[in-house]
Amino acid sequence: MATITRENIGKQNDKLIVKVSKDDYYKNFESGLKAYAKNANISGFRKGMVPAGLIKKMYGQSILTDEIFKSVDKEISKYLNDEKVPVLVQPIPFENANESIQIDANNPQDYTFTFEIGLEPEVNVDAKKIKVTRYVVDVTDAMVDEEINKLQLRHGKYSEPETISNDDDVLNVELKESDKDGNLIADGADKATSILLKNFTPAARKQLDGQKKDFKTVIELGKAFKGKELENILAQLGFETDDKEAAKKHFELTLTKLGTIERPAMDEEFFKKVFATQEIKNESEFRSEIKKELEGYFAQQASGQIHDQIFHELTDHTKLEFPSEFLKRWLTAQNEGKKTAEEIEKEVPQFESQLQWSTISNKLSKDNDVKVETEDLKEFARQQLYGYLGGQMDLSGDNGWMNEYVDKMLKDKKFVEQSYGQVMAAKLFTKLEGQVTAMDEKISEEDFAKKLQEHQHHH
Repeated sequence: MATITRENIGKQNDKLIVKVSKDDYYKNFESGLKAYAKNANISGFRKGMVPAGLIKKMYGQSILTDEIFKSVDKEISKYLNDEKVPVLVQPIPFENANESIQIDANNPQDYTFTFEIGLEPEVNVDAKKIKVTRYVVDVTDAMVDEEINKLQLRHGKYSEPETISNDDDVLNVELKESDKDGNLIADGADKATSILLKNFTPAARKQLDGQKKDFKTVIELGKAFKGKELENILAQLGFETDDKEAAKKHFELTLTKLGTIERPAMDEEFFKKVFATQEIKNESEFRSEIKKELEGYFAQQASGQIHDQIFHELTDHTKLEFPSEFLKRWLTAQNEGKKTAEEIEKEVPQFESQLQWSTISNKLSKDNDVKVETEDLKEFARQQLYGYLGGQMDLSGDNGWMNEYVDKMLKDKKFVEQSYGQVMAAKLFTKLEGQVTAMDEKISEEDFAKKLQEHQHHH
């Protein structure tokens, strides 16, 4: 009968002494030898006819060692589980304690192995005490106009007119770096792109109005474009968006193709295209529906931003004590001597911050009874699929193929492991969002976009 004793050896650091007796492993050792003998290929013997004594002599040592370690592993797992020991990571062999053990197949005995474990720190988090800001984006008429503008262009009719004349004309152009007289510069920047006529400055439009395909002219970037449009063009040509010198460069512009979008009228046919499932009668109903959608979108973004604030509160401002010396030994054992003591030393803080999040989130998930069901994973897989398809899906039709695809995704172990963590975190954050103390703060769309941008830099 195996026995395990546990003693404390340091802060959140215990020693496990595992005694296995001959009875614990010997039966499995004998059946292991028999199984080996059945399949062993040793020259001079027919398969399955190798004498047991010879097998024992040749392979006994390694089969016995395997069996002993299997039985030690099983005992430790059972013990940690039964005693509900809050271990941080898997146990590691105790320094130099197990090296001197001699395993001899001809003389099986009782063995004692020693391991050490690191224990989870205690987590005391009161979600109500976490203060967060809920950003409320004020959806303006101008934002509604811009959204309608995008929708009209998306649902408009495309045609190819002869001459440039209309705000919505799409100019496909070739830009080649040149001097101010249009002499091309060797190895200069060169890019084919498409630009809306209305994105040029009034001065540049004068040059372009009424022109046809194959028209050539020379533009100075900073004079042909301003503000955001200039930044966009600079980026496309491979310059920094705030490069003042690049803005002074000249480019030969060639019109390779001209297209235009005729906007649909603001009528029920158009409203139906945008909101297939709703009965929208007039422009003001349409506008208020768009406004509602935008508000919903920003509320969702604000919610995600709150999750980010909660995450930082729990990871940066909640102090957990970890058994750092043990974790160093653990990392060293994991790396099997491939890393120097200095490298390990450097890794500990990052490792502790990962442990911090997993320890806290496990505890809070338990406290809040957060569970991930198969249906949650299916929904997650579906959403991912919509994402890949760019949301261009009519979800009312036959989706049999989709369910098949989702079932296939759930058979992929790696996908399930990755999604499980994400779904778990999302569910936990939603629970916590309902518990934390949130203050509303009005914010403009631009400032909110900056906040989301900052968040991306952190992760």
